[in-house]
Amino acid sequence: SVEANVAFGLKQEGMPKDQIAARVEEMLKLVKLQDFAKRKPHQLSGGQRQRVALARSLAKKPKVLLLDEPLGALDRKLREETQFELTDLQYELGMTFLIVTHDQEEAMTMADRIAVMDRGRIIQIATPAEIYELPNSRFVADFIGDINLMECKVTAKEGEICRMTSVEFGCEIEVAQPVEAGIGETVWFAIRPEKVRISFDEPESRVNAVTGEVWDIAYLGDVSIYHTHIANEQTVRATVANRSRVVERPVGWDDKVWLSWDADAGVVLTK
Repeated sequence: SVEANVAFGLKQEGMPKDQIAARVEEMLKLVKLQDFAKRKPHQLSGGQRQRVALARSLAKKPKVLLLDEPLGALDRKLREETQFELTDLQYELGMTFLIVTHDQEEAMTMADRIAVMDRGRIIQIATPAEIYELPNSRFVADFIGDINLMECKVTAKEGEICRMTSVEFGCEIEVAQPVEAGIGETVWFAIRPEKVRISFDEPESRVNAVTGEVWDIAYLGDVSIYHTHIANEQTVRATVANRSRVVERPVGWDDKVWLSWDADAGVVLTK
């Protein structure tokens, strides 16, 4: 039964029966399974079985709880719900959770700090916001979320303003950030799709702007993702929030569009 499963580790430690019963009741209440104490595994959903395993682990009050792909077997909606439940539990118990996951979205949702690893080496440790907005390398930028990466040559630097040229993408780029690279050196400009504007109107400045043809569109309900072919058959992705309830999109396949972004929208990477 569920209660026997949660009590197993406590019995192994020789805890008195009355204390075991109290601890099991406390843990089942914590994971919202107090009404399922007498049920057997085949009577539970996948999410409920995951919570039983969590309660069994928490019952022994460990200082650190190690979770290896804890939500991998759950469907998307249940996984999202359980992510928030785990986060609330961690906050309530004041316990350290160390989670291993290949799901970037799961890591971003649950973590206070993320360590991104490549072939056994830690590449960057930072908060989710820093990992996403300020990646320290192309690997991290590409690994966490979607990204547009443009190879560039630095052409001018004035204070915290840096100008670059991307022959590959056929555009001039200006960024409002200090860049640790000299004139003529190769760097990479990284910008997230949601920070790219898409429009039929030509921008006032050709800096931080490219033109191309919409090649593909992915409608995800809350957002639409546009893949636009520009110079040399390169692709720039733009994500647009579907704020209004419109079935017909203003931008469609094969449309000629302009893509543009602000000087502080992207980040320059030197490795």
